[in-house]
Amino acid sequence: MAAVFHPSERILLQALRSWGHPWVGGSGFCCCRCPLGAKRYLLTDNIMKLKEFQCKKVAIAHNLPGTKETYLRNLEEKLTQNKLILKEELKTLLHLCDSRDDMQLAKNVIYRYHAENRNVSLEEYKFGPLFMRICYELDLEESALELIKDQSLQGFFSDCTSFNILMDMLFIKGKYKSALEVLIEMKNQDVKFSKDTYVLAFAICYKLNSPESFKICTTLREEALIKGDVLSRRASCFAVALALNQNQVAKAMSIFSRIMNPESITCINLNIIIHIHANMLETLMAILKDAVEGNLSSFVKRHEFSEEVLASVREKVKDVPGLRAKFDEIYGKLQISGQVTTHTLDAMLCHTPRDKTAHMELLNKRTIGHQTFQPLSQSLLTE
Repeated sequence: MAAVFHPSERILLQALRSWGHPWVGGSGFCCCRCPLGAKRYLLTDNIMKLKEFQCKKVAIAHNLPGTKETYLRNLEEKLTQNKLILKEELKTLLHLCDSRDDMQLAKNVIYRYHAENRNVSLEEYKFGPLFMRICYELDLEESALELIKDQSLQGFFSDCTSFNILMDMLFIKGKYKSALEVLIEMKNQDVKFSKDTYVLAFAICYKLNSPESFKICTTLREEALIKGDVLSRRASCFAVALALNQNQVAKAMSIFSRIMNPESITCINLNIIIHIHANMLETLMAILKDAVEGNLSSFVKRHEFSEEVLASVREKVKDVPGLRAKFDEIYGKLQISGQVTTHTLDAMLCHTPRDKTAHMELLNKRTIGHQTFQPLSQSLLTE
């Protein structure tokens, strides 16, 4: 029976067929400016959970009744003898993997386990994220891509976290076309997108920077809005940057206008680029002047501007004498006030955001008085 694809899936598939090479770039503003080998993590630690994973690995290895070698040999024998693989056995095995040879055994056990439990609900435990974290550690993104696309394993990677981690892994390596394949597979398997999925999807399209990737980004964004999915500010920023790179200024302005609270450093700099593309130079000068001369409280952090973005402003106004002189004056004041940063817009877009969950946990810990062990509000009253 032929597969039935949604409109966005057809667009994704057509785009993939049109790209003959795995490395696709563009000449748009600030695209792919990262130094060779530079890593750009898009997911926060509370999604990756690599530290937690490491601690669990150490604990399981410490409590193992016997040696790791004996445990792996016993599992190999179970495979050979067609014996049933238990959930805890697979879970332990995945926490013991620390080499490519170990992962080959793990893959064989996964295939057997999934074949035995294909019709059993796996909702109580998701092996997919665990497997992806191992691949992340061992730089096995190609193996992860192979398994997540394998039709015989459909259902094993049933959660969005598995796909998100793999896309992030491929994004870091600059394998944007492969990351797009993961996105297509995610849609084909009807795995629900999370807020992080949209960030990754739009980031991948931004890095590919082509008419096809712009069409994909636009289609996914429109679908998300129709379904009522939440698009984060980060996702929207990637969509705006891609639209600007594709000279779709009206689209960039439309997307930017829907961003709630566009006060981040990325939004501030994107807004400058929008004004450059739209030739709104007088308004642009007013924005820069207000940023440096505005009557702000000393407790309010002043806006920072990328040197790269300001260079684009200078290039735009260089042949307009009045504006050039005005810009030079404003630029000097921005420099003096420390409002110019060497970070490129690409670096701002692709940075790893602060993990809010960890920050809240730290705040919660500080609500206990160290000396009285009472809630901090009560402790302060007694002191």
